Amino acid sequence: MDAQTKSIFAVDGLAHVESYYADTAHATLPWPQLSESIECDVCIVGAGFTGLSSALFLAEAGYDVVVLEANHVGWGASGRNGGQVVNSYSRDIDVIEDRYGSRTADMLGSMMFEGANIIRQRIDQYAIDCDYRPGCIFAALTPRQLGGLREQRLLWTRYGHTDLQLLDKQEIQQEIATDRYVGGLLDRNGGHVHPLNLALGEANAIRKHGGRIFEQSAVTQIDSGNPALVHTSKGQVRARYVLLAGNAYLGHNLGHKSLPRLGRLSMPCGSQIVATAPLDDATAKSLIPNNYCVEDCNYLLDYFRLSADNRLLYGGGVNYGAKKPLSIDEVILPKLYRTFPQLRGIKIDFRWSGNFLLTLSRMPQFGRLDDNVYYMQGDSGHGVTLTHLAGKLITEMLRGDAERFDAFANLPHMPFLGGRSLQVPFTVLGAAYYSLRDRLGV
Repeated sequence: MDAQTKSIFAVDGLAHVESYYADTAHATLPWPQLSESIECDVCIVGAGFTGLSSALFLAEAGYDVVVLEANHVGWGASGRNGGQVVNSYSRDIDVIEDRYGSRTADMLGSMMFEGANIIRQRIDQYAIDCDYRPGCIFAALTPRQLGGLREQRLLWTRYGHTDLQLLDKQEIQQEIATDRYVGGLLDRNGGHVHPLNLALGEANAIRKHGGRIFEQSAVTQIDSGNPALVHTSKGQVRARYVLLAGNAYLGHNLGHKSLPRLGRLSMPCGSQIVATAPLDDATAKSLIPNNYCVEDCNYLLDYFRLSADNRLLYGGGVNYGAKKPLSIDEVILPKLYRTFPQLRGIKIDFRWSGNFLLTLSRMPQFGRLDDNVYYMQGDSGHGVTLTHLAGKLITEMLRGDAERFDAFANLPHMPFLGGRSLQVPFTVLGAAYYSLRDRLGV
């Protein structure tokens, strides 16, 4: 890898975090910094999965697209997450039906497996090398959780997804070398990827369609109007439409009157991951023989998988308000050793954290700030698949078919109790309650 190509990971202190993903990212040409005044059809703020998926769908549809990224492509959650391709939403379809009615549930239910399919289509269409592997297991720690997975299987089958298998205690122990779980649900339509390489591959696909991405180009102000004017420190973009796709890393002091209100409806949260040293083939295969990714069913869940080079990637924990823990090892390693005591003492090569955006309802927030300024955010831990669906929906909407976008945009959202100053302590109290329920199995 030559110095020019590798430079995207170490420029002006804005490098990707020192993660396994950054260390194994594919070579790619750098994107320029915006240093002039330009025009386009759609200006997208943020080069994570939401922005990249939107830009690629729009560019394929013939729109002139500009993406402005404060750091580097995939710098935020999109390049740091667990790489789990998990279907549905952070609240499953039964909760959606109870809260919002059958019509909304039917509309959202018809889309809840689409994001994973889009990811696979992108990988195939653009030959993106991102270590995709099929299969995801939801692992139950208690009989109550296993009962919930039985109900989930029935619900998902009702919406057309039948490639599911319930696992009893013996069967899940054949899939995961631990005695922690009483059963699980295998979703063969889920899977796992190297998320940063997926993001970089999608950015290259945008380049092929004539889309423009500018890195190190943080947005400083958005002026309403038709066209809207989006400012950076060294340039500006005049655009017919603006899409805010920064999620947990979106600033709310950009001069737009509605952005502070948007900030009160969501809360950045941190999650942590470690990556072990590479395991020998026999050990790796003994842990997860069929190379599925796994997440448990706790309210504050753990998730893990094997990388392409046989490392165990293990993540979990939530820091409300995105406050970094003093020690990632102290948060994650007890969980890892409880699941796989046979790995006690294994060398940890990488440890990192990243932020996702949580909403009070755990449902995503789509909407309009002006007639031509849109936002999509708040995937609440299900961002890998939902962001890819979001890109398709914003493209449908701009082309005149807003029905599916509006199915999300019409969901009601309330601010966190106590506003920005008290949202963290109140949420921590709620999380402690649900964590106690998990531990008690009720």
